[in-house]
Amino acid sequence: MENIWFDSWESLFRVACVTSLAYLSMVFLLRISGKRTLSKMNAFDFVVTIVLGSILASVSLNENIPLANGVVAFLLFIGFQFLFTWLSARVKMFKTLITSRPSLIFYKGNFLDQSMKKERLTVEEIYSAARQKGFASLEEIDMIILESTGDIAIIERITHHKETTYKDVKIKP
Repeated sequence: MENIWFDSWESLFRVACVTSLAYLSMVFLLRISGKRTLSKMNAFDFVVTIVLGSILASVSLNENIPLANGVVAFLLFIGFQFLFTWLSARVKMFKTLITSRPSLIFYKGNFLDQSMKKERLTVEEIYSAARQKGFASLEEIDMIILESTGDIAIIERITHHKETTYKDVKIKP
């Protein structure tokens, strides 16, 4: 209890040095791993982000964890994230395991209640998303889709098309 406010200058210096070096190491590793590591997050990306923050905090504040151990942990988790995304871009079954498909939650004037319940969305959240995209009426909208990242995509009333952007959406109107 005696060191609750201040331990030593050496301890503060260690935290400043190790945190700076760990942070720079993490940024460098994220930079070389590619844009995908820092893109919109699916569930797997979210877990990796939380883990990286936890590693950074542990290395910074726990004197029993050397900087090299933290850098190796960064490298492993960023490497796993890179490998998983590389595999998901090449192996359909692997992609199915680690990412969800977008879900249709509104279709041609009708809320899809079953889909909304499954995704734990309320009508008010849909109204809010439509307002944020500048829609005054749902009559202007053909579809509302909950993307695998958790974003809500809104498709305006379709008048003519050859190719659509919603081929991968679970459509169960």
